[in-house]
Amino acid sequence: MASTRITELLGTAVPVIAAPLGLGTTPAFLGAVAAAGAIGFVGLTHPPPDEVEARVRAVAEATGGRFGVNFSLIADKRENLRRAIDAGARIVSLWQDDPGPYARIAKDAGALVLWTVSGPAEAARARDLGVDIIVAQGSEAGGHLVGLTPGLVNIPAVVDAACGVPVAAAGGIADGRGLAAALALGAEAIWLGTRFVASRECALHDGYKARIVEADPGDAVETLLYDIGWPDSPHRVLRNGLIDAWMRAGCPASGARPGEGEIVGRQADGTAVPRYHIQSPAVGFEGAFEGAWAEMALYAGQSAGLVRDVPSVAEIVERLMLEANEAAGAATRILR
Repeated sequence: MASTRITELLGTAVPVIAAPLGLGTTPAFLGAVAAAGAIGFVGLTHPPPDEVEARVRAVAEATGGRFGVNFSLIADKRENLRRAIDAGARIVSLWQDDPGPYARIAKDAGALVLWTVSGPAEAARARDLGVDIIVAQGSEAGGHLVGLTPGLVNIPAVVDAACGVPVAAAGGIADGRGLAAALALGAEAIWLGTRFVASRECALHDGYKARIVEADPGDAVETLLYDIGWPDSPHRVLRNGLIDAWMRAGCPASGARPGEGEIVGRQADGTAVPRYHIQSPAVGFEGAFEGAWAEMALYAGQSAGLVRDVPSVAEIVERLMLEANEAAGAATRILR
């Protein structure tokens, strides 16, 4: 048992949070996270409102109620939030745009509120908004980005500005050394995406997981390229052939990019995926040509350079705690 204010608030045994991973976040994945003593979040930004209740109830059943819901505030998602709360969600994660109206809805329903901030200026507002936990995202994170500076600077700056609100660290962390470092910088939990993509239970394409295992830190690049379904939002992905072709073409704007409008394949449910769409390839993806999955958005942070296998969620969490204790002990011995 590793107790911090965040583990006490979230009811977890370890200070580890699994970020929402798009189609990779299934009830089974979140159930494995909960069984390991951690907690995960399911993204509810994109589903239509009439699908929200069923998704929340399926996750609640799989996790024994230990889960959270996540909203990217790229459009008005208050109806989705209300429906998630009506279905039993009591931990709500918010980011992008103004979280104020959403925080009020969640707090009025008795829910905990997390807010992913770009830096100390936003963190200073958190207490006034009723935020219970701040997530400090470093600029080296994967997926869609709000963090403006690397975590080594951003975490302590956010902690200092947080007015006592506990902070979770996101970005650049994939092992127990990162957990120990985050705690040393004042954070009380870590928020992991890339490390959990490369887990057996994550429902994303095996080729995607293999690319993370093979990656160096510099292979994860920031871009605006994958914008169909979520325009004008910076994100970090693994560099691939499509990115290279776009760069060779002179980095043309949306609407004039190589192969734009072509369908690269279909997800398992039959959903067609055009080039430059925000979706990643999931289990069951069928490409329109060989290697089509590799042209899709392979979201990953620079911490991909630390991931070298695809173990179970339980193994990942166990390793994180063992390695963190070893790293903390080593640091203590050096400082004597």
